[in-house]
Amino acid sequence: MTSDAVRISERRTGKFGEKYYSGRPQQVLLRNWLSFKSSAWIAVISGFFEPVLYLLSFGYGIGELVGNISTSTGNISYAAYIAPGLLATSAMNGAMFDSTWNVFFKLNESRLYKAMLATSLGPLDVALGEIAWALMRGGIYATAFTLVLAGLGLVTSWSALLAVPAAIIVAFGFASFGMAITSYMKSHHQMNFFEIFLLPMFLFSGAFYPLTVFPGWAQAIIKALPLGQGIELVTKAMSGDLGIHLLVNVTYFIVMICAGLFFTTKRLNALFMK
Repeated sequence: MTSDAVRISERRTGKFGEKYYSGRPQQVLLRNWLSFKSSAWIAVISGFFEPVLYLLSFGYGIGELVGNISTSTGNISYAAYIAPGLLATSAMNGAMFDSTWNVFFKLNESRLYKAMLATSLGPLDVALGEIAWALMRGGIYATAFTLVLAGLGLVTSWSALLAVPAAIIVAFGFASFGMAITSYMKSHHQMNFFEIFLLPMFLFSGAFYPLTVFPGWAQAIIKALPLGQGIELVTKAMSGDLGIHLLVNVTYFIVMICAGLFFTTKRLNALFMK
């Protein structure tokens, strides 16, 4: 009897991209789900609370000192002002954890990807499966955080629900970016790059205060960074501001996603498919 692996290999023969893709990224998702059920759920839950704590401590602690914030749509509480930025950050955190340290362990410690690519799976299957899993985590974070906002009375219109798909786009972009960069990392010390990059990007992203406090050149840099684009996208979606300019933010993340998939697939192929 012909094995499943042989049948899959035969179906791939002669097709475009046969070296990279078998059409089975769901197998990587299934493996991650089984791992999640055993113990990984603890890390998922703990990672969700970071932006919630920021919201409670800054929004309601410092918010008492700051008072209401004047915006283009009127005066809002400080907690409502920082909510879109923290929602985008929540999606980023969920996606980045799974696409960085999780991927690094499978790549360099357990060598799981080497075993996966010894089967009928291709490097694009692994990339899509891992990024989809990180995307699911980012989406769960974003949805749960939106429910927290609703419970605190910070969701005042149905348009705020559009922030969830916007945050999922943000998560997809960061998941692709995170896995692509991680695939080139060879040591724990190199992984510190993410902390060096992500923490300042978060603190100076405009999540806690208007970008107008910075000079023009600094504003341009912040807006060009992924989290700056993500906060702008989520803020527009949450406020119902769905003009044509929203496509600029979406296009930014589409490019980020495609680039991440390309470099991840290329790197995995170079490492394990020689």
